[in-house]
Amino acid sequence: MRSSRIKIHGEDAVYHCISRTVNGERLFDEDAKEMFRRQMWQIADYCGVTILTYAVMDNHFHVLVRGSKKAPVSDDELLRRFRILYPKPTRFQSASPAAIEALLKADGADAGAWRKQQLALMSDVSAFMKLLKQRFTIWFNKTHARFGTLWAERFKSVLVQPTGRVIRTMAAYIDLNPVRAGLVEDPKDYRFCGYSEAVAGRNKARAGLIEVVGEDYARTWKCAHEDCYRPMLMGSGVMPRTGAARVPDRLFEETVRANGKLPLMTVLRCRIRYFTEGAVLGGREFVARQIALNRHKAGLRRAKQPQALPPVCDWGDAGADEIMVMRVPRRQAHG
Repeated sequence: MRSSRIKIHGEDAVYHCISRTVNGERLFDEDAKEMFRRQMWQIADYCGVTILTYAVMDNHFHVLVRGSKKAPVSDDELLRRFRILYPKPTRFQSASPAAIEALLKADGADAGAWRKQQLALMSDVSAFMKLLKQRFTIWFNKTHARFGTLWAERFKSVLVQPTGRVIRTMAAYIDLNPVRAGLVEDPKDYRFCGYSEAVAGRNKARAGLIEVVGEDYARTWKCAHEDCYRPMLMGSGVMPRTGAARVPDRLFEETVRANGKLPLMTVLRCRIRYFTEGAVLGGREFVARQIALNRHKAGLRRAKQPQALPPVCDWGDAGADEIMVMRVPRRQAHG
């Protein structure tokens, strides 16, 4: 039985979302990744969610996204968002933006129904992910003369504490995907991730990482980047990399058995399933609160305590900045 998704309703919340192609097939070339990137930003704008960072790979993608609490949206803003996805009528939709504008001015029952339909797709990470995967599937199948499902399953998500070292560590883990895959040695050289876009000067990508870094560092992009985020990604102590640019499984296992430590930036070059299967990632108090709120939904028959990550590096100071999860992965947690 699949696990229930852990979500926060009625307030802003950050999620790490992941989805993989059917059978894990490496289907996405550079053209497909570029189209996915464009659609992702467009649909985020339409849905009113914020992309903090992301990585699009050959057979899956990661996105760190902040969903906002429901808020009133003016008709002018609804029309602006509608034009993003539907600049002209399609064969499945007869109403043009001009026709919708006239409908809203009349303010009849049909206008109310249209507003309700649009608002149902906004400010929610599930609606964002559903729309993104659907629209990209339509484009991909049409372009590649294929039909049927493109994605292996429903998307996975991890609720992330939106402050401090927790969110910075998650963002760095996502941006280092192409490094772990051995595609590049520096994520700035992989054009389909949030960090690369930010370094290239895209304002929305920079704004997302400035939010990730937080007020302690984020006076400007230069401060956020040079004082915090780049050292977290590429600081001293990173192992030499050849081929697949991640920590060898053997070294990771030996370090765990010996109760040893590795630098954080080294560990983030290894696949850590706590970041994709932990359900909730945050400090002890944050995780404990989500366990209490979601115990029955998550199928927990008795009280459960937040679970610590493997002590293979200094994940954070004990207390508010310590990184913990709700669930321990059933499979090997690393490698």
